[in-house]
Amino acid sequence: MSAKKFTILIIPEGSHRVRRFNLRRGLLGTVLCFGLLFMVGVSLLAFDYFRVNFDRKELVRLQTQASAQQKELRRLAVRLADLRQEMVVLAQNDAKVRVMAKLAKPKADAMNGVGGPPEEDVSAGFSELQQQIDQMVRAIDLRRESQEEIQGFLNDQRSLLAAKPQGMPVKGWVTSAFGVRRDPFNGARKMHEGVDIASRTGTPVFATADGIVTQAETVSGYGKLVVVDHGYGFKTYYGHNSKLFVKVGQRVKRGEKVAAVGNTGRSTGPHVHYEVRRNGVPLNPRKYL
Repeated sequence: MSAKKFTILIIPEGSHRVRRFNLRRGLLGTVLCFGLLFMVGVSLLAFDYFRVNFDRKELVRLQTQASAQQKELRRLAVRLADLRQEMVVLAQNDAKVRVMAKLAKPKADAMNGVGGPPEEDVSAGFSELQQQIDQMVRAIDLRRESQEEIQGFLNDQRSLLAAKPQGMPVKGWVTSAFGVRRDPFNGARKMHEGVDIASRTGTPVFATADGIVTQAETVSGYGKLVVVDHGYGFKTYYGHNSKLFVKVGQRVKRGEKVAAVGNTGRSTGPHVHYEVRRNGVPLNPRKYL
């Protein structure tokens, strides 16, 4: 048989007086139920308080981070705009050099008029900025290819300029020009494939362009002869020398001494017989003196 009442005894410490409380079973159950509900309510309120406080701090952190990203995004956008302007100037200079060098235009450029501040949406801003960066990378690659092409052309032109004969091979005066003339030995009309430059015996003879010596020997008619291959089809001949200062296979520079004036071979006096040939065809050396 279950009890209908419960007795609660309260004995204060150091006192002999006992307090007694009688509670009905139904009332005790109600008190316990309310107590449990109260504890659950307090726990839920505490959890909600801490959760809201955490969310507030996280929101502040995210807002600070978003603000910093916006500032960085704007800074990058400004820097990208500056780089774009520099690329435009480079493209204009590139075009000028190509016109001067008579080179074809490069591939279509991707430098369109895109720019301005980023959108407020950070993800959209970064997406557009990434597109502009990709565009800038393509433009830089295009400009690099163009610069390499121009550099190659200029190097080729520099090599051609170094290979193209220029100037007098010796200090003296022209005594016989290029073209048909009367042979000084038999009087017959004959093609003179170079020019004769008179000078004193022993006067230095210089290469008129960079190249490689392909002949340095005595040849019938030419006497002691030096032939220099300059590339691009150019060759120069220096004949009737008294001495040779170079050997076959030797690389020479414009202005380097290759021989000394003489009167060897089929010659009537000390001079240099100077020829300029391209692809084996004699050219008038006057164009290159």
